[in-house]
This record gives sequence, C-alpha cells and structure tokens, in this order.
Amino acid sequence: MNKLQKKKNVAIFISGNGSNMMALINDMKNGKEHPGQPKLVVSDNMDADGLIFAKENSIKTFSLNVKENEDKAIFEDKTFKVLRENNIDIICLAGFMKILSEKFITAFSKPILNIHPSLLPSFRGLNTHKRALESGCLIHGATIHLVTKQLDAGPFLGQVVIKVPEKCTPKKLAALLLPQEHLLYTKVLREFLKGSGKRILEASFSSEL
Repeated sequence: MNKLQKKKNVAIFISGNGSNMMALINDMKNGKEHPGQPKLVVSDNMDADGLIFAKENSIKTFSLNVKENEDKAIFEDKTFKVLRENNIDIICLAGFMKILSEKFITAFSKPILNIHPSLLPSFRGLNTHKRALESGCLIHGATIHLVTKQLDAGPFLGQVVIKVPEKCTPKKLAALLLPQEHLLYTKVLREFLKGSGKRILEASFSSEL
C-alpha cells in the first residue's frame, strides 16, 4: 500500500466469540501494509466474548442486546449513528446472527461484507453444516459476499472448499471449516480494500482438526 494512501476504517459486527473478527483484527494490526484498520466492533449481544478481545486491543465497541423486532430497530438506529461518528468505510459481518434491514443497508450505502458457512448459492440461511451432511455433500465450504437486500445473494468475493470426511458430524464439519474461514476472510478483505477486483478461491482437503 502507498504510504500516503489513507487506511479504510473497518467495523466488524459479531454476536458471539468472534473468531473471524479476531483473525481480521490480527491481520490488520500485524499485517504488512494492510489497507484497512480496525476501528469499531459492534454486537447485538452485550455479553459477547469477542467484545473483550476488541477492548484488549484498544478497539472501540458498541453493543446492545437485541431480542425483538422493536429492539432491532433501536439497535440499527443507534449503530448507524456510531458508524457515522467513527467514519466507518466498510462493515464486515463475522458471525453476526441478525439480518440487517433494507433501511439500514440503504442508509449505510457503503460496502458490507458477510461470511456465510456454505458454498453459496447452496444452503442459504441457517444450519448449513447439518443440511450439507443430510444432502450427502462430498465437499462443503464458506462464501464471502457483498450484502444486498436479498439474503445471502450478493456478489461473491471469495470461496473456500473443504472435503467432507466420512462419518462426519455438523460440529466436526464446522470445526474443520473455521480455520479456513479465517484465512479466506483476511485475504478477501485485503483484496477488496485494495480495489483489485480479484476474487479468491481456496481449497483444503485435509480431514484433520
């Protein structure tokens, strides 16, 4: 990255321990000439473990418990204000379990990236590992895409493919995929912020945890 080029302010949305968030933050803070900087971590769960990691790394956080639709509207309104206050250029959804409203997506009007634990367009929505196993898939994976008003349907920025082991369980499949998600998300974010237009395809056929 050109030293005179201003880094992009990145906000990461989480709901739990935020392992993908940790990977993104570590890559931005430790990676050579990364075009982004972690500016804010947002959560719909005030007890999310990932908030602790963010605070330990001197990153601003905003959280508000969201249980009902009314809470969601309040959460989005307050979050939008925090995003503007921190001059956020891009949002990365990393294990964020709420669906952002069309109103929020339109109002933000800047890129929102999401990582989905399946090889889209297969298995949109929840319980992707269980559904992949029930369908008899030989391969599985994750997709990073731009968020649009239609669920899990935005343009693909990257995918990673893994082999489904024999006699696998949803829990084991998730554990096999997770480290590959971390590698994929860090690569995709770098390329996207560079504006290279390059899409990432990765594959790992190890069945070892």
